[in-house]
Amino acid sequence: MQGEHLAEHALTVPADHPAFAGHFPGAPILPGVVLLDAVVQRAPGASAGVHQISSAKFFSPVAPGESLVIAYTRTAGAGLRWSIACGARKVASGTLVLAT
Repeated sequence: MQGEHLAEHALTVPADHPAFAGHFPGAPILPGVVLLDAVVQRAPGASAGVHQISSAKFFSPVAPGESLVIAYTRTAGAGLRWSIACGARKVASGTLVLAT
């Protein structure tokens, strides 16, 4: 059913995660590709894989050690809408198309 809440996953990126090295010295932020990888790896119903990241928007940077929640809802067809939040702060959102 479209709009159906499917899952939520907690994620805390450790302060010593290698992606913080060089991104950026003195003011580290998590690269968006690490967030996208977390979204794809935890996507419910994606046992056959993810066909496409059809949209992704980044609203707020993620600092070392922040606790995040990734939430998924169903869209039409083989799609999933996802969002990432850090408490009440919206970090990123987008849609995936699952392989069928």
